[in-house]
Amino acid sequence: MTDDATKTTGPEMGSQADDSFAWTEPESRTGEASAKAREWLSQLQSMIEQLATTAAPVAREIGAKAAELAALAGEKAGPVAQKAAEVTGKAGEKLAVKGRDIAAELRRDAAAAKTNTETATDIAESTATESTTSDDRTTTGVA
Repeated sequence: MTDDATKTTGPEMGSQADDSFAWTEPESRTGEASAKAREWLSQLQSMIEQLATTAAPVAREIGAKAAELAALAGEKAGPVAQKAAEVTGKAGEKLAVKGRDIAAELRRDAAAAKTNTETATDIAESTATESTTSDDRTTTGVA
């Protein structure tokens, strides 16, 4: 086995490289693809314009129908809303009356409880005084 360091498999230094293997874009297809893309875009644009032209009257008709339905709903909702307001007003009046009755009842109960507490305190004080005086009598009488 011998090593040949002098053998080279590639081009020698100083020689020009062969550029025939470099990739280049085909010129004829680029022109065709560009023309085809422009054609598709123009067709797409014409379809969009045609759709917009055709759809405009339909969109106006849908808008008109929506406006008619809104007007009809407003006409029908008016009396219902008025009746609901009347019912709400009557319910509010009834609630106010019941609220006043409950408030008066709670104040009466609080006043009665205060009176009962004062009476119970007076009774407790009087029984305490009586028991003290009765204890004094018992102890003096026995001794």
